[in-house]
Amino acid sequence: MISTPNTVAIRSVVRSFLAHHEAGDCILVAVSGGADSLALAYAISKEAPLLSLKVIGVTVDHQLQSGSGEQAKKVIAELNKMGITENEIAKVKVEITEGLEASARSARYEALEKIAQKFNAVAIYLGHTRDDQSESVLLGLARGSGTRSLSAMASINGKYIRPLLSITRIETLGLCAESDISPWMDPHNFDLQFTRVRVRTDVLPNLEKNLGPGISEALARSAHLLRDDADALDAWAENEIASMDLSNLECEVLAALPRAIRTRIIRRAIYSAGAPSGSLSADHVSAVEALVTSWSGQGAAHLPGGVKVSRLSGRLSLLQD
Repeated sequence: MISTPNTVAIRSVVRSFLAHHEAGDCILVAVSGGADSLALAYAISKEAPLLSLKVIGVTVDHQLQSGSGEQAKKVIAELNKMGITENEIAKVKVEITEGLEASARSARYEALEKIAQKFNAVAIYLGHTRDDQSESVLLGLARGSGTRSLSAMASINGKYIRPLLSITRIETLGLCAESDISPWMDPHNFDLQFTRVRVRTDVLPNLEKNLGPGISEALARSAHLLRDDADALDAWAENEIASMDLSNLECEVLAALPRAIRTRIIRRAIYSAGAPSGSLSADHVSAVEALVTSWSGQGAAHLPGGVKVSRLSGRLSLLQD
């Protein structure tokens, strides 16, 4: 058994997450064929049997590239070689509704949810690394996103578990090289039409060059700290929401709250009124907040999903047309 620093680090961190499951539990490991997900699968293949966990390997064929079906079969072959012998290929049809990357991600997660239900899996393991985390923080900064977005990915988010957020891409590549694993180099990962690829290949290396090494680690650390802040603010907002009617909010009560809490309540109220998930921008929320904090007789705010927010007799009325 190989015990290199890369293998030890990755197996150790994966073991700490697997230890939270009970003997007999079923878990999924999502594997694209890249070094990160293959390194994750390798660690799981070694650690899960020691805890009597059932492992299902899943690779999603997005059918966006020529030969994608053959690549999916190669992923399954790698999993079989590791000893993960119960595997699924999920073929999906990607409907481009919000850009290629986002649409493919939506299709992928929908497929993973269905397979998790099929096997009654308690968790879905994903191979995102510290490098992915730092890229997500920079993308959030570029969008002018709030604390929740800048906190990037959580290690545990419901069924989804990302144990490698403290592990670097160099370490996953190292494990693959040392363990005779052949990762797939996805052409999309080098296509500069994608913003994340430009961040990975141009922005981050330039930051390292001009500001010094350690930028990626610092961004990931910032994401972790911001997640703590976001969790605390979300909990405060939830406590306030418990005593509110989200369709009929008192402006005086909202105005007395810190803006970070007020905007969270407003955002939740708009979604509760029928706005589609993920459709709200900071400008949408600011337009509604202005009805509370900068009231000068302005008309209603018209929002995604046909939601209309009006100020009437000192209250915010939220209706869906």
